[in-house]
Amino acid sequence: MTLSADEADLFEASRGRLEAIAYRLLGSAGDAEDAVQDVYLRWHAADRDRIETPEAWLTKVLTNLCLNQLTSARARRETYVGQWLPEPVLAGDRMLGPADTAEQRESVSLAMLLLMERLSPNERVVYVLREAFGHSHREIAEILDLSESNCQQIYRRAKQHVTGRSRATVDEAAARRIVEEFLAAVLSGDTDPLIRLLADDAVGVADGGGRIPARKTPVLGAHEIARYLAHAFRLTDAKRRYVGGDPVFYACVVNGGPGVLAQVGDRVFAVFALDVTPDGIAAVHIQVNPEKLGRIAHQWEAEGLHSPLAVTW
Repeated sequence: MTLSADEADLFEASRGRLEAIAYRLLGSAGDAEDAVQDVYLRWHAADRDRIETPEAWLTKVLTNLCLNQLTSARARRETYVGQWLPEPVLAGDRMLGPADTAEQRESVSLAMLLLMERLSPNERVVYVLREAFGHSHREIAEILDLSESNCQQIYRRAKQHVTGRSRATVDEAAARRIVEEFLAAVLSGDTDPLIRLLADDAVGVADGGGRIPARKTPVLGAHEIARYLAHAFRLTDAKRRYVGGDPVFYACVVNGGPGVLAQVGDRVFAVFALDVTPDGIAAVHIQVNPEKLGRIAHQWEAEGLHSPLAVTW
């Protein structure tokens, strides 16, 4: 069936919301785009005259596609080389979706996306639709073909599983200050300044996806993370040859939190996302898997000139 202009416009008006839902469910911007494109194909093929509420129909189709992907993703995680981290996205990316409330901002943080990996597929859907998009339990029940009371129970379980410490909300200026302090401590060669910035029970995770050398187990505790990062940032000729030159560091906002983007020439080769809490930096998420940096690299280039941090490696 051919789409009318109004039907095509209706879908395009929903695309950003659908992508934001899919990204929160899948932790991958690329997979989210693919899922939404599948929804478009089904919208194109559907008997649209029989669809009473297009927005609800689109959300239901997307959710079912994501549920299937979440089930298969669990199997893929078992064979993933090293630690798996969600694909990071920069501020301004429509994958982030609504950010009007603390719950909406929290739902897209890398720390929360990792916590949501603990949830069953149904728990993740209920939590995301309720917390980030304000769907009622009745609406979610209709999407999942469950009873309203069952959805309420699922939501309570999900909330218990992902409850953690509060995180600090930062704007671009605050993010830059945090990043400058973090990098100065890392590059100082002394672990004490970095230990003071980290929460005592902080965790460091690096994702190389088997393509870039990265530690295959998490680094636990402020002292261990400080030693790990001090070693990683210690300049040697071998490291310079490996990355292809001298990296330039930039402050950025990644999934709503402060981040460090490292670039050599025109290539983004690493993104460090800092999970900041009132107790200090609770997590350092290091993404070096090239497959998960393509979207950030494209957006970074499209934004034009950036001001590098006044530090050298």
